[in-house]
Amino acid sequence: MSPSARLQQYLSRFARDESGVMIAIAIFFLLIMIAVGGMGVDFMRQELQRSRMQSVLDRAVLAAADKDQLLDPKDVVDDYFRKYDMLSYIDTVTVTGDAGARTVNVTAHQDMPTQFLRTLGFPTLPIPISGEAQEAVGDAEISLVVDISGSMSQSSKMSQLRSAASEFVDTVLGSDDYDKVSLSVVPYTSNVNAGPEIMSRMNVTQVHGYSHCIEFDDDDFSNTTITTTQKYIQGQHFEETSSTRSGIVNPACPMRSYERIQPFSHSTTTLKSNINQLTSRANTAIHLGMKWGVGLLDPAFRPVVTDMVSDGLIDANFLGRPMEYGESSKNVILMTDGENVNTIRLRPEVYATPDMVYHWGYRSFYETIYDAYSNLRSQFYYTRYTSTQADNLLEDICDAAKDNGIVVWTIGFEVGNHGAEVMRNCASSDSHFFRVDGIEISTAFRTIATQLVTLKLTQ
Repeated sequence: MSPSARLQQYLSRFARDESGVMIAIAIFFLLIMIAVGGMGVDFMRQELQRSRMQSVLDRAVLAAADKDQLLDPKDVVDDYFRKYDMLSYIDTVTVTGDAGARTVNVTAHQDMPTQFLRTLGFPTLPIPISGEAQEAVGDAEISLVVDISGSMSQSSKMSQLRSAASEFVDTVLGSDDYDKVSLSVVPYTSNVNAGPEIMSRMNVTQVHGYSHCIEFDDDDFSNTTITTTQKYIQGQHFEETSSTRSGIVNPACPMRSYERIQPFSHSTTTLKSNINQLTSRANTAIHLGMKWGVGLLDPAFRPVVTDMVSDGLIDANFLGRPMEYGESSKNVILMTDGENVNTIRLRPEVYATPDMVYHWGYRSFYETIYDAYSNLRSQFYYTRYTSTQADNLLEDICDAAKDNGIVVWTIGFEVGNHGAEVMRNCASSDSHFFRVDGIEISTAFRTIATQLVTLKLTQ
């Protein structure tokens, strides 16, 4: 066979031979995998460096914005970046405000050299970062609504509440911004004693002077207002729960001065003095405490505050409060150690004359009904709120508050599962609800207070 024939035969066999074809395909895909893997390595390095840079920036702006920080904010930021060999990455440091109300904004970037992407024409990857921190006591209105019902007498719950609430007062009112933060304390049991100064400035027909509670219609819990124009009924003064024969000692409406609402105050001394005198009494009506706590934050209550400022009863710095929604931070802290129970009221026919009012103001149910009229006791009173009804009204007022942008914090202090669920539903979120036992109540109050005034990242 001639050489040309052999060559032709060899080329023909080579053309028909398929062995080794997959090697080329495998090499092709291997090159792709190496390229993609290399890109992944570069992108992973980029994200790790971005996280590292952002962490340094966040710590830097927090330290620089701290109003207790006496150094120049820009120097603080520079020092943080210098220690991590990142000083050259800083683009801008913007400081607004002053040492009492400071905002620090920082932008930075790095062009990170690549290892694999450079072969594809990308020698660097950009890493832009930014952040802002602020510490400023803005306009804040806070209602602290605390349970002083009879069950608070168990164990040492009342003393633990006094201690925790006092620490809360010190924390939220401990700044120099006297005209920024107002705190109202609302103790509640079967009702809430608004006090004579508040009641006299509302549209309430007073029938007695023993205490100063107000009755609300069920529809009032679907909104946040307590107004000077709506006609309200004064709450009855009577005692259901005591078995004593020595007159009223535990009325449904608290009657002592330190049990009244303490509105729009910045006096830690006055507020803590009242808190430290609180004693347990009567039953639990959480929805009534919450209605007052929310109502004190609604602008409809402003005429009462204006008049009390004019008479020197509220500090002039709080003129114009409650502010419009969106103009200030509005928070309610609602605390209970139990759950709503059935709440009774006297029937109108046994509370219709001055003599009747006088009688119930000095003689308890036990003296009157169980001695003389034990077989007829149900004819003297009716159930104003069942426990289920009270839960529903509490949900209504909590929803109304949240709809208006009021932040609702709730504390369930040694509560059962039902009470915990009710309070959880009332809170602005699960993270705004605290279920605590014993001295943990101090931790809950401390956590809330810290979050109300803390230095924070805003970007």
